[in-house]
Amino acid sequence: MSTDLGTAEGMESRELVHFVTQQTRFTLVTNILQHPDQLPSMYELEELNPSVSEATVYKHVQKLIDAGIVKEVALDDDQRRQGYPWKFYGLTAEGREFLEEHNLLAAEKTLQQIYDTISNKPEKMVKYENSPRPDDA
Repeated sequence: MSTDLGTAEGMESRELVHFVTQQTRFTLVTNILQHPDQLPSMYELEELNPSVSEATVYKHVQKLIDAGIVKEVALDDDQRRQGYPWKFYGLTAEGREFLEEHNLLAAEKTLQQIYDTISNKPEKMVKYENSPRPDDA
């Protein structure tokens, strides 16, 4: 693989697999994969991980960004609406390639089907889930 994944953390491919598959980080990656737009907001990631503190979710998302697996994308100023999220988190092209290469995307469709069955989402989460997303993500 010719990408620079993990260079911020100084990791080899094997180390990066271990890094990504750490329980909280891998859960966050699966949360991104199962989201209808594969671009959840931080609030949605926090709601999907009620047993993990908000600070921990944020810290692990930042680590995934630093490793090149996840990217933060934002709505342009003219697309932002009060009361709605404007920052979202999705896989980088290199992150998706890395996950595919290491057979970590095998359950992607199943994850999306499971997400669709979540029936007790808070109203705010449904609102956020249906909020506008950046076009070029």
